[in-house]
Amino acid sequence: MSTKIRLARHGKKGYAFYHIVVADSRSPRDGRFIEKLGTYNPNTNPATVVLNFESALKWIGVGAQPTDTARSILSKEGVMYRHHLNGGVKKGAFTEEAAEQKFAKWVAEKEAKAAAAKAAQEAAKAKTAKERLEAETKVKEAKAAALAAKLAEAAKAAEAAAAETAGEGAEEAAEAGAEAAAETAAE
Repeated sequence: MSTKIRLARHGKKGYAFYHIVVADSRSPRDGRFIEKLGTYNPNTNPATVVLNFESALKWIGVGAQPTDTARSILSKEGVMYRHHLNGGVKKGAFTEEAAEQKFAKWVAEKEAKAAAAKAAQEAAKAKTAKERLEAETKVKEAKAAALAAKLAEAAKAAEAAAAETAGEGAEEAAEAGAEAAAETAAE
């Protein structure tokens, strides 16, 4: 019986969620499996992987063949590297302690890279938020300036209308005063 480490699809349409399983190569993709090793959720950023490391290492050690995607996931989690180091220990290339040190160093480097990537992502997010705020402030200032200009123009028009109305009233008063003076003179 040939065993495979592969992904079994779960979740809903358009939102896939996978179980990492060990299954007989002849069984259907989402069918019967021997053991569930963990889960893989590609919908999060970065993708979330929950894996039983020891069980996955045991199955790789006994000859289970991972599919391409499963191999990629296992490599990122360190299972494949740990299997490689265990092979070196079996051959006598180095001791178990040296293998532990190499693996610990690899894990530390992986965590440092992940932290740096997350920090870069947060910095980029903050930068875009700042740029968006600056652009919104410029638009707001432009709208405020246009409104102020419009209000100033309206005030000027109202002032001109008031002056014109006052001017017409003064002309009528002057005409009325002239007529009254002419009538007084005629009497």
